[in-house]
Amino acid sequence: MYNSNIPSDREVPSSAKLIKSTILAAATAGVLLVTVVMPAEYGIDPTGVGKVLGLTRMGEIKMSLANEAEADAAQLEIVVAEPVVTIEEKPAQAVSIASDEKTFTLAPDEGTEIKVAMLKGAKVDYVWETNGGKANFDVHGDSKELKINYHGYYKGSDQRREGTLVADFDGSHGWFWRNRTTEPMTITIKTSGEYSSIKQY
Repeated sequence: MYNSNIPSDREVPSSAKLIKSTILAAATAGVLLVTVVMPAEYGIDPTGVGKVLGLTRMGEIKMSLANEAEADAAQLEIVVAEPVVTIEEKPAQAVSIASDEKTFTLAPDEGTEIKVAMLKGAKVDYVWETNGGKANFDVHGDSKELKINYHGYYKGSDQRREGTLVADFDGSHGWFWRNRTTEPMTITIKTSGEYSSIKQY
């Protein structure tokens, strides 16, 4: 009734053969794990075979990418968890623009000084000239609050000068003139810019 042949005892593998085959398969799997899988997947190469086959580098790249992905995910969680802080911006303070013109006369060897009160970074455009002859001048600043007695910008001798004075600090900044000629000298200065007051000393 059945055509299939029943195997004889000789054809059925013995228990010893089965155990041997199992051990051989396990050993082969272990060798493959150590020489191929571990280098290719995790960059771990205890035998050095993976490096020869180029598998270790592939595993190192995979692990590096995985670590970067974890770091990015952790950073994203931190950013999401941080509370949103609203910063109120203070309205910008309006800068007052002042303009003045002053004229004074210096006797021979006499000097005088004009200063404007300025904040750090403020700018003042100026032009001054004498009615004849050169005056010795010194452009400088000082600040009682900052304990600065003298801060020089530049000095020289000229009949006319114009430019922009930029304050290096909060304080008084300006010009000193001295008449080194033998005749009286009239000087006129015009100022325009970011200062709160102007004084002659």
